[in-house]
Formats: sequence, C-alpha cells, structure tokens
Amino acid sequence: MHDWLSIFLITLIGFGIAALLYWLLIETEGVFLGQRVVTWLYNRYARRYDEIKRFVPQLEVQHLSQPLMQEIAPNRVPKVLDVAAGTGRMPVALLRLAGFSGHVIGVDLSLKMLAIAVAKTDSPRVSFICAPAERLPFPDQTFDVVTCLEALEFMANSRAALCEMARVLKPDGVLLATNRLTGKWMFGRRWSAGQMQEALEAAGFVQIQFERWQVDYEKVWARKPLT
Repeated sequence: MHDWLSIFLITLIGFGIAALLYWLLIETEGVFLGQRVVTWLYNRYARRYDEIKRFVPQLEVQHLSQPLMQEIAPNRVPKVLDVAAGTGRMPVALLRLAGFSGHVIGVDLSLKMLAIAVAKTDSPRVSFICAPAERLPFPDQTFDVVTCLEALEFMANSRAALCEMARVLKPDGVLLATNRLTGKWMFGRRWSAGQMQEALEAAGFVQIQFERWQVDYEKVWARKPLT
C-alpha cells in the first residue's frame, strides 16, 4: 500500500514539475525567467520560427506594410525602425510593397533570429542590429516610423521600451505596435486596452487607436506629437 502511495505521489510531483516547466518555457516563452531565458529560447527555435508562425506574404502586405504606408503618405522613403524584429517579418512585408522606397533597421536580442532575417531580406534598404528595446542605440528623433509586433509582453520593461520608441521617433512620427488579447496565464504581462492606452500616453504618444487584427493580437496605432 505504501509503495503504491509513494509511486502515486512521485508521479503527481513529476506531472506538476512538467506542467510548471511547460508554463514557464512554452506557454509564456520564458518571460517569467528573465530576458536571458527569453533570448535563449528564441535562439534555440530561430530556424523553426517561421514554420511555426506560418506567415502568409500577401496577408502581411495587406495588413502590415500597406496600411502603414497609407498612414504616412505621401512619404515613400521613410526611415523605419522595427523593434524586436525577429526573423524580419516587418522588413520583408515592406520590401514586398511596391510603394516602399525607404530604409528599415531591425533590432532584436536574438542573434540567430537576426541571422535568418539578414538571409531573408538581403537588401541594401534593410539592416539589423542586436540591441535591447529598452536602450535603443539611436539619437533622438531619428525615425519616421517605429513598429513593434507581438513582442511587448516578452520584454524586460515594456514601459521603458515604449518610452524609447517615442524618443527615437520624429515629431508626428507613427508607431505601429500590438497588444496581446489572449494568454490567461501571462500574469501581469498582458495589458487591457485601457492599460495599453495609459502606457502609451505616459510615453508621450497621442492619437491612439486600436484595430482588431488577429485572434491573439490587436494592432495599436499612435503618433508622437508635433511639439
């Protein structure tokens, strides 16, 4: 009887540890273990990332690069910063758009993700830098556009990152970010629309608009004021 009870308890503990590890490493992508773990996970799965996400090129242009260029029209040569660029999702979408003649700089902490992004773009109009979103290595008022897709909830300090995005934007520059809608286990990492708006306003953004996009994310548009 005691042997069966011991086996049951050991099995229960094993399932508990497995569930905890799944939550920490898979469900929440290491965010509660620190930025180094998040970066390590993205490095580890860099080659499989696009296969997992299954981005559709036509839809990426339709829902990302095309509305972005419409937002900043008639500017066809914007300087764009893509924060948490990963494997180059936003740069690829912009390069596929005929009306885009600007330059994109992508920043990310995962060197292996950036290596894939470099191979996918292979264009003089795109460059990549390994840098944290909370300390962007650019002067004030450098970019016409800043984008940050599906990443804020995984950053060490999302509010500091938003402040940095505002700092490097030119006056009247456009921010395109995303706000996570799902992920009930992302305790304290997922914002409501009200919390997202408050964080953006605290960073200095105005004209904030939310646009339903995917099951998991909504797009968030904002501008840096002229003065």
